[in-house]
Amino acid sequence: MNHFPQAWGRPRNAIHGAYNPYVLHSSGPKAHTTSPIVTGTSVLAVKFKDGVVIAADNLARFTDVKRLRTFNRRTVVGFGGDVSDMQYLDRLLLSLDIEENYGSSGHDLNALNLHTYLAKVMYKRRSDINPLWNQLLVAGLDGLDQPFLSSVDLLGTTFSSPTLATGFGAHLAQPLLRKVVDDEAKVGSVTREQATNAVRECMKVLFYRDARSLDKYSIAVITKDGVELKEDEELENQRWAFAEMIKGYGTQTV
Repeated sequence: MNHFPQAWGRPRNAIHGAYNPYVLHSSGPKAHTTSPIVTGTSVLAVKFKDGVVIAADNLARFTDVKRLRTFNRRTVVGFGGDVSDMQYLDRLLLSLDIEENYGSSGHDLNALNLHTYLAKVMYKRRSDINPLWNQLLVAGLDGLDQPFLSSVDLLGTTFSSPTLATGFGAHLAQPLLRKVVDDEAKVGSVTREQATNAVRECMKVLFYRDARSLDKYSIAVITKDGVELKEDEELENQRWAFAEMIKGYGTQTV
């Protein structure tokens, strides 16, 4: 038996053959991540007449990872996708915020400006064939203090809508949100309470069906008065009666 620490955990050469050190060589072509491992779950947002409501659920494995970031007093960025790339973007936003705070122009970046900046960053990384594996939702107010909501993905593709969602939310939450507001013309008739209740109901539906999420989430409301961010909100009035009607694969005994 080899008692040296560097050999601990290695199979014996007599049985499995000698270890091939070729995997440690870096003489091959440079490669980047093509399948991120630690990814976030759903982020969803909806406009209402005075602002935007945005929410993101918590990962069951990484309970301290929060995926809503405030930028100045009227913008929130929701991160879906790879967590390490999210942290890189968070550092970019922090440096940008510091630069803006110490600038002498007297102008603040609004949600539209920030979305344009992030779209350029994502497109540049995509053009370098080293994309950031995220889908971002930028929610807040534009230069005219009107509700703004738009997304940008790892290809730098942008899209705007009264309701947006990432992850499971793009499949399960969007139909529910569109019942509240399905086009821009109806945004002016939606109240803050209606938008908030719709988002909370969607978070409950997503928790029922997403094995990687917790029953806690972060939610933010952006209006002219600023950003109201609440973290570790718990789902209320959960109902699991529907689970009795779900049957798995294989032989059923009941």
